[in-house]
Amino acid sequence: MRINEVVLYKMQMQMKNPFTTSFGTEQNREFLLVEVKGDDGISGWGEGVTSERPLYSEEFTLQSWYMLEKFLIPLVVNQEITHPDDLQELFKPYKRNHMAKSALEGAVWDLYAKQCGESLATSLGGTKKRIEVGISLGIEDSYEKLIQAIQEKVDEGYKRIKIKIKPGKDIEVLREVRKHFPNIPLMVDANSAYTLDDINLLKALDEFNLMMIEQPLTAGDLIDHAKLQKQINTPICLDESIHSFEDARQAIELGSCKIINLKIGRVGGLTASKRIHDLCENAGIPLWCGGMLESGVGRAHNIAVAALANFTLPGDTASSSRYWEKDIIQPEVVAKNGVLTVQDAIGIGYEVDRNEVKKHTVAKKVFS
Repeated sequence: MRINEVVLYKMQMQMKNPFTTSFGTEQNREFLLVEVKGDDGISGWGEGVTSERPLYSEEFTLQSWYMLEKFLIPLVVNQEITHPDDLQELFKPYKRNHMAKSALEGAVWDLYAKQCGESLATSLGGTKKRIEVGISLGIEDSYEKLIQAIQEKVDEGYKRIKIKIKPGKDIEVLREVRKHFPNIPLMVDANSAYTLDDINLLKALDEFNLMMIEQPLTAGDLIDHAKLQKQINTPICLDESIHSFEDARQAIELGSCKIINLKIGRVGGLTASKRIHDLCENAGIPLWCGGMLESGVGRAHNIAVAALANFTLPGDTASSSRYWEKDIIQPEVVAKNGVLTVQDAIGIGYEVDRNEVKKHTVAKKVFS
């Protein structure tokens, strides 16, 4: 396929509710969209899942824009590409910048699937038609608000509840949650808020029968997580420590985790995601697809990758209405009783609403 044009959009969208983690609170969501156009006039879409500030990772939106503009887009515009997998080798000279690479690669994957006349899930090798999903809840300033939020999501049928924790907002919070919900599938996400000095507190989490504790220790760490996993019964799930196939391989060999949260943007795109999926499937390490507060474009890519066989745990791809008054795709993503249907339509399976994109675009550049 030939990429005739690439359009880069800087977006700003107001989330319905603030979302609080150990990093801070986010409500005004800033991110990038990438549109690639083939010589047949078909467009493919990808999403850059950065935020305005480099808190989750070293990447941030302004940096990703520069990386795409100066280095990555010139490699693909007006070029013939045999398969989206080729972009991994094309981008290889440029270190990391995984979210920028993923945004462009995702758009090419969407275009490729459309030109093949099949869904993105099918192009990736996905076989599942239904995906179970959970919900991620931010840190609340009162037990009452958290319990109410959990009850709402349990009533909506979500298959797993994830709550954020940090020092001072952990054991007592979980005791309160388990008092009201003794049997729901429950996990916690620490976003690297603890160290091995907190070993006794982390051991105490075993009493709450959690599905997992996500990224308790430093982002990027594998060794201390391996030490911790040997001392606690609760499965460790790694997130910010897994940025590549090699990270996943080493984590498995070290015993750093029993579960991996795969985020397409964090690992550098769909091709890398497929490789990590196959590695984990062979090693018996279950996966689930994490969320990055995506718009509908990124949400559609998450659904496609989660159709792969080893995504066996409920992911974070909730309904669009959980985050946005109106999403930028039609139809919007809707989870019914905690289940998403994998779209049969070609490409990402959803139509991008150009009027909504225009409404939220604060900068735009065309490359041809």
